[in-house]
Amino acid sequence: MAIKKKPVVKNAALVKVIDTSLANLGTATTNGAKALALATKKSKQSSAEGKRLNKKRVTLIKRQLTAKAKANKDPVAANKNALKAVDKELAAIRKAVAKNKVVNSANFAELSGLRVSCRRLTAYGKALAAADRVLNKPKKKARRRKTS
Repeated sequence: MAIKKKPVVKNAALVKVIDTSLANLGTATTNGAKALALATKKSKQSSAEGKRLNKKRVTLIKRQLTAKAKANKDPVAANKNALKAVDKELAAIRKAVAKNKVVNSANFAELSGLRVSCRRLTAYGKALAAADRVLNKPKKKARRRKTS
């Protein structure tokens, strides 16, 4: 049985593969940076919304305490309705806070993964740039010896 020999790769094909790989690395680096910037922006917006919702929740809890005290002190229909309205609004805010927590955790997972990937891409790019600098140094000219 004859074993088929693998063809030897030509220099032009090898140079082409190297160039496309470097171009792909550069593209991946720029795409990663864009994705990281977008995810960071999204995360900041979500975090700001969470802070706003939490602040509103705290004020509603305080308002609920005063409404309960008023309703207990003077159980008029107006006071009871005010308490119901505050409870309803507080329930809606709590639901929104819960949704925001889920979104924040998903954003955090995505953002941490993107950061790791971008760090790797940057490190690979720097290593390849350093290797290119070493490989592309001009050859030193041989000094002529002094003849005496």
